[in-house]
Amino acid sequence: MVVLKVNPMEQPGSLPSTSSQVAPLLRFKNVTVSFNDRPALIDVSFELPAGETRVVFGAAGSGKTVLLKTAIGLIRPDAGQVYLFGQNITTLREEDQYAWRQRVGVLFQEGGLFDSLTVEENVAYPLLYQRERKPAPSEVEAQVKEALTFVDLAQTMEKYPAELSGGMRRRVGIARAAVSKPPLMLYDSPTAGLDPITAYHIMVLLIRQRDTRNATSIAVTYRHQDGHLMANYIYDIPTGKLQRSAKARKQTKFLILKQGRLIFEGSESELQSSTDPYVAKFARKKTRS
Repeated sequence: MVVLKVNPMEQPGSLPSTSSQVAPLLRFKNVTVSFNDRPALIDVSFELPAGETRVVFGAAGSGKTVLLKTAIGLIRPDAGQVYLFGQNITTLREEDQYAWRQRVGVLFQEGGLFDSLTVEENVAYPLLYQRERKPAPSEVEAQVKEALTFVDLAQTMEKYPAELSGGMRRRVGIARAAVSKPPLMLYDSPTAGLDPITAYHIMVLLIRQRDTRNATSIAVTYRHQDGHLMANYIYDIPTGKLQRSAKARKQTKFLILKQGRLIFEGSESELQSSTDPYVAKFARKKTRS
């Protein structure tokens, strides 16, 4: 496990600077979360600098989704602190957390769409319910079209989620999460329940989002292939395809949760070489490339 060297945090409420000492976009410091005295996260610490990616592995019930919800203040820790864009959000009231939370795009499990709303209305939702700024209808329409075009679903605006395939619903979820172009993106099981070909296309979209919009990302998944793609490929704009890149390897780390504890943090090569039996479950099997 790689031990983090924690940078000093900026003054509460301040936004990250552009210096080399910039605060990470997200930082967990000794975070513990329990439900009915049953621990979901135990003394978890890590940080996510701007422009980097974290891939989170873990068995069912290991705390992966709880980690994401805690990151944006939907769950308040029993102990420890969560810093979002340099702000300790664990000390904020719910209404004061919103300004920080709206700078994060979240893809919920299964897409998390509202069944009673059209695709257009689902994607527009984050824009229409901003507290600090109310965009003009023409601006909302333009941003929604741009977001849906990005995921190749501009033709589905008037449809309802029930009319779409599972992969299409996941793509609409990505469009909704990214419509305001937030600097931090959180993906909860983006390929769960999808066939391999559809799952690959979803991962291409996530990598495209990361690389063309410089989005810092956390992807929770149980599929090593998802993390392998994020850690080894970049999106090549001229060809519209993925391309192997050392840059992706340098900027991607893997986190592994076990029964609420962060037991591993490191590169894919460190993951592959780990002798820990639990960690090894999430390593890529040796196959022909």
